[in-house]
Amino acid sequence: MIGPVEIAILVSIGAVLIRLGLGPTAWDRLLAYNSAANRIVGVLAIAAVTSQESVFLDIAIVYLSLSFLGVVVLARFLERGGSFR
Repeated sequence: MIGPVEIAILVSIGAVLIRLGLGPTAWDRLLAYNSAANRIVGVLAIAAVTSQESVFLDIAIVYLSLSFLGVVVLARFLERGGSFR
């Protein structure tokens, strides 16, 4: 069952996705991507606690690791003068 906390996090993910699409600079988009990934990990952690299934924590750890790696790679790309457009 989805509670009010999960709904609030999902709504905030929607707001972050709007920033991801509109964000005036590539850095804004990168930060929005990182923020959305962190919120998704939060949802996975809440799901793990409420359902008492540890597999959700395993998924959250893998997702967080890949997300961190992606942010680092994209930041290096932007730092070297790359562009998303």
